[in-house]
Amino acid sequence: MKKKAVVLDHSAMNRALTRMAHEILEKNKGAEDLVLVGIKTRGVPLANRLQEKIRQIENTTVPIGELDITLYRDDLEKATENDEPELKATSINIEITGKLVVLVDDVLFTGRTVRAAMDAVIDIGRPSQIQLGVLIDRGHRELPIRADYVGKNIPTSDKEIIVVALDEIDEDDQVSIYEK
Repeated sequence: MKKKAVVLDHSAMNRALTRMAHEILEKNKGAEDLVLVGIKTRGVPLANRLQEKIRQIENTTVPIGELDITLYRDDLEKATENDEPELKATSINIEITGKLVVLVDDVLFTGRTVRAAMDAVIDIGRPSQIQLGVLIDRGHRELPIRADYVGKNIPTSDKEIIVVALDEIDEDDQVSIYEK
């Protein structure tokens, strides 16, 4: 893979997340009954960052959860030596029934991850509403899924790959486009 361009650096990513936090609060008239759920792996640190930004804006801490959608994927790949899927563990320690759940992920592409995440959330409880926040929307949907909150729209070709690097995982904050 050959890197074509850095499309978001640390500062641009921070501004995008700040705007998303404001949009979440504005659309939902505050943080009441709001729960942020990060989709593993990179959605979790993004949800944590949104939680902190909402805390700074509203002076309230929104509950947060972590969601592993491995077993809900329709394109599941076996990752262990005994052909079992590699599970990353779900951790949602709050009642989500009747709550407004905002799923958070790094990149929206085909929509399959989000469909799997909605199935996983509904197995846990029955939220009053599920919304979606993504750092990057790159298009090419296979399913009729649209993000409610988008950090940046980056139209891509089939030959391009979006790579999100986060400090918490990759020791760097940037979004890059690579050529396959």
